[in-house]
Amino acid sequence: MLEFTKKVLKKVYLEEFARDLFQNIYKTWKYISWQKQRKFGRVDRRINTDYFKNHESRKLHIGCGNNIIEGWLNANFSPRSKDIIHLDATQPFPFANSEFDYVFSEHMIEHIRFSDGCKMLGECFRILKENGKIRISTPNLAFLVALYQDEKTTLQKDYCLWANSKEATDNVVETTPYYLDTFVINNFVRDWGHEFIYDEKTLQLSLETVGFVNVSLCKLNESESATFRNLENENRMPAGFMELESIIMEGTKWGK
Repeated sequence: MLEFTKKVLKKVYLEEFARDLFQNIYKTWKYISWQKQRKFGRVDRRINTDYFKNHESRKLHIGCGNNIIEGWLNANFSPRSKDIIHLDATQPFPFANSEFDYVFSEHMIEHIRFSDGCKMLGECFRILKENGKIRISTPNLAFLVALYQDEKTTLQKDYCLWANSKEATDNVVETTPYYLDTFVINNFVRDWGHEFIYDEKTLQLSLETVGFVNVSLCKLNESESATFRNLENENRMPAGFMELESIIMEGTKWGK
């Protein structure tokens, strides 16, 4: 019966329409189920209330995934824990002006369009107090350009081998006929939901355009601010790869 229905739909050019309709119904069902699990916003309100009540120094962690950092208000688009709030970083944040002292985001901004990334940084600026600080960690376009050079370091060669392995992603294994840097680079800008890969000048300009000052480049897990030290989740990749991939910048909301 199912095969007969598919043939009929294909014959009358409705197969794609039916597929899209089913996908939309499935997405709607999944969204309602998720909202029910989150008690239609009550879980987020409870987390926010408890956090602001119990923390004088307020720190927002955007795009935390499963990496819950103690002492921070951990936020993610699709929380998998009742200790994480839902936050759509492409929309206005559900916080008042000047509520936070620190904002941190690790390998998240590359998953939204550049225009939405600028909106996100603007919202970070808005919710920070005067002299509040931001730290953004994201993949570096310069690292991809360097991978294409003929002369590679041992770390770069190891990265290319790993990036072509099943450990890194199923997509490359299924489509890569050769272990070449070309495939690693092409996959990187498309896989994992990546939308825009920043370089140093673009990230700095984006931070400065929304108002941040004293924008500076930082090393992985290092900072002049004790609050920002040892935050990057380096263990989620083989040793050295996170540092190879990343560009990390901090900025300050100027206070009078």
